[in-house]
Amino acid sequence: MTTRTPTPATSATVPDPTADGATVVDTFLHAVTSGTGIPVEIYAPGATLDATVPGWRLSAEGGDAIAAQYRSWFADPAAFEELERSPLPDGEAVVYLLTWTEEGVPHAGHHCHLFRLDDDGLIASDTVFCGGRWSATLLAEMGAAS
Repeated sequence: MTTRTPTPATSATVPDPTADGATVVDTFLHAVTSGTGIPVEIYAPGATLDATVPGWRLSAEGGDAIAAQYRSWFADPAAFEELERSPLPDGEAVVYLLTWTEEGVPHAGHHCHLFRLDDDGLIASDTVFCGGRWSATLLAEMGAAS
């Protein structure tokens, strides 16, 4: 069995999306932490979202619909506590632990994205698995159980 240790995130982990060589995944990750929404322009025409969340599975098609879904997920400024990025033949796998404060209460969420990019480097599909969003109370309970 292989044991994987997540990489602690630093400001250098996500390149500036305006820097030379930045990818749409860099832009996505930067937007996740900004709290200002995911830009529609990073999605290819007909892009798809397949999201598995606790107790539910949902989908969206098109950049507008995907960005609208993510607007509710990433509505507050946030930070990556952990971030692991792995190249795939046609995209990138990204796993992270995101932390933010919502209405004065600290929260965290754990996600895995499998991004498939089109020939122009835009996101053609995003398959995401969300472990949940946890308030400070739940985070404390998880810490005590460790």
